[in-house]
Amino acid sequence: MGQVKKIPVRTCTGCREAKNKKDLIRIVRNKEGEVFVDMTGKLNGRGAYICPDPDCLQKAIENHGLERTLKISKLDDEVLSKLREQLGVHHE
Repeated sequence: MGQVKKIPVRTCTGCREAKNKKDLIRIVRNKEGEVFVDMTGKLNGRGAYICPDPDCLQKAIENHGLERTLKISKLDDEVLSKLREQLGVHHE
């Protein structure tokens, strides 16, 4: 009888729902303070997770969830546009 591998669960900063880590997008802040999308999910730094859903991204922006989780004062517009691009959202 083999051991069952535990699936990592993370909470989306937008909808606040716990989901499988592999189903979420990771945003990371490294030691230099740079914030970017982590496609591998393995880069060093403080991570925040968000669903690949435009509504969750909008909620996370409105409630400042990403800033709070990443412990930064303001999220860079470049990072936001990259996230929107990844989710297929076109900002007005």
